[in-house]
Amino acid sequence: MKFGTSGLRGLSVDLKGRASALYATAFGKYLLQTGKAQAGDVILIGRDFRDSSPEISGNCAGALAALGFRIFDCGTVPTPALALYGLESNAACLMITGSHIPADRNGIKFYRPDGEIDKSDEADITALAAEIERTGEAVTQAPAETEEHEAICRQLFFERNAALLPQGALSGMKVGVYQHSSVARDLLVDVLAHYGAEITALGRSESFIPVDTEAVSDETITLMKRWVSEHKFDAIVSTDGDGDRPLVADETGTPLRGDLLGLVAANFLGAGTVVTPVTSNSGIEAAGSFAVRRTRVGSPFVISGMEEAVAAGRDHVMGFEANGGLLTATAFDINGRNVRALPTRDCFIPMLAILSLAATRKQPLSAVAASYHLPFAAADRLENFPVETSAALMQYLRATDENLSALLRPIGEVATKSDIDGLRVTLKDSRIIHFRPSGNAPEMRCYVEARSETAALDLLTAGLTRIRDWAEAR
Repeated sequence: MKFGTSGLRGLSVDLKGRASALYATAFGKYLLQTGKAQAGDVILIGRDFRDSSPEISGNCAGALAALGFRIFDCGTVPTPALALYGLESNAACLMITGSHIPADRNGIKFYRPDGEIDKSDEADITALAAEIERTGEAVTQAPAETEEHEAICRQLFFERNAALLPQGALSGMKVGVYQHSSVARDLLVDVLAHYGAEITALGRSESFIPVDTEAVSDETITLMKRWVSEHKFDAIVSTDGDGDRPLVADETGTPLRGDLLGLVAANFLGAGTVVTPVTSNSGIEAAGSFAVRRTRVGSPFVISGMEEAVAAGRDHVMGFEANGGLLTATAFDINGRNVRALPTRDCFIPMLAILSLAATRKQPLSAVAASYHLPFAAADRLENFPVETSAALMQYLRATDENLSALLRPIGEVATKSDIDGLRVTLKDSRIIHFRPSGNAPEMRCYVEARSETAALDLLTAGLTRIRDWAEAR
């Protein structure tokens, strides 16, 4: 088991056993020992549609009930919906999800009553889990009695999103909703239809489909291009498995980058400060009237950056990740309504922001995207890339400038580098290439920027090839 960029991750078969009960017990003990919760308090549990998630959820419920907590079962709801319900009811939460990764893996996202846990919390929970293991303390895995709260959780999140735009804001738009196995699939239909969009539900699946909104698969793009051709959609929208990352494709079926969605949302909200990882597009600083803070990849780092901005007296503070997930650290006045902060990834505001902008401008989404004139960016990953190999590669590249130059020599000459998270290299012709091991899966990611789409895709292919060649030559 390992904490990554967003929660605890591991093999589904392991989490279905003692491991999930162990970490739930450690989390419960942490809440009690720090005074963040007391015996008798409520803890909310939600889950995604993976086959393993109900059993893991039951393990966690049993472990927490054994510590004296009341358990509200929120069922299959989006992670931001669960987090919002937790904030509104001052309750800690667990979301059982592996997000976008394949179904043979799963995970747990933990929330204190005041929001998502941070890296310090992760270290304390990990230490408590290790102590329980060391002492051989028994942990309860048997499912416990729970109270059903799924409908309440869903309704609260619907009401939040149903008040963000004027009535009929999306009237006349034809939108396809790629439902697959996302827990947000029905709420997406309900919210978009509420604003007057003509909705067609597509691709609903009873088996889990891992959709990565940051590295959209060729299969998904092919599906979306076929659907827009058949139905003449203005857009297709979807999410990852737990509904905290948006996927928006334009009228040609081409996915829009998540950091563009975040940028549009920042302008929609009237942000004063935007916190975003180093992997987000380098053109963001010049694309709005807000201040920008860069962080490492992962919501805990974005949240930390937002908290620092608030502590410094900043207002209208928000953040987003390169996958498009939006976080707010302060309340915002939206459509004449004060909307409370939700400092965890949310996919609904970015979708509504760009769809309403297209509707207001009466422009296709492709034209809206092009109007921001961002550098062309692309990203992809090598899957099933051993964590040990990723670590060895990064150690090699950081060891000497010559090692880095040698790896990149067939691609270009190094001008500057940054190792905020992975290695981000600016070449002398201003192209950018960024190597970064995944924080929660055996994957090696590569992000690039260039002056044209063709140049960006060529650079991405070259970067992935250099990584693969290095690994094979070890």
